[in-house]
Amino acid sequence: MPKHPSLSGRFFGGLDAFDRVIEERLELLLTKAINALKYAFITVMVLYLAVCILSLSHKIVSFTLMQGALDFPSIKTILTDGLFTLIVIAIVKTFLIRNSFDYVLTLLEIGFVVLIRKLILLDTIPEETSLMLALGFTSALFLLLIVFIHHLKRRWKREDAAA
Repeated sequence: MPKHPSLSGRFFGGLDAFDRVIEERLELLLTKAINALKYAFITVMVLYLAVCILSLSHKIVSFTLMQGALDFPSIKTILTDGLFTLIVIAIVKTFLIRNSFDYVLTLLEIGFVVLIRKLILLDTIPEETSLMLALGFTSALFLLLIVFIHHLKRRWKREDAAA
């Protein structure tokens, strides 16, 4: 005689099937929403990058036309704006990276540029000597890591080409 599932067994089996369908649809919907937001954010950041580049270009041209040979404060302003633009470029670049190794390397490069920008902006007063030393040491360490990782990547590519 065939066994019939109990009423509670059928109910919970149907509930599990309903739960799986809702979970799959919800996951698909959330994935599409997150991807749409990601691309909207990338678009906004690319537009912001264009504004940064235009602003930097305008400052260079206007300072040069106004002063001729640039003085130190003008050069410092242009340099800090240029480094900020490099940071925005690197951030936009990270949105397009799919390889986690390259993503981490790019974040390390962003950290290096941020530290260098901070070192440039700090006034050299005796009270901040320890901070400047710490930032200098950290940025040197970041630079060494970046160079080492690029060396490793080149070596790995040569090994892959040889294999």
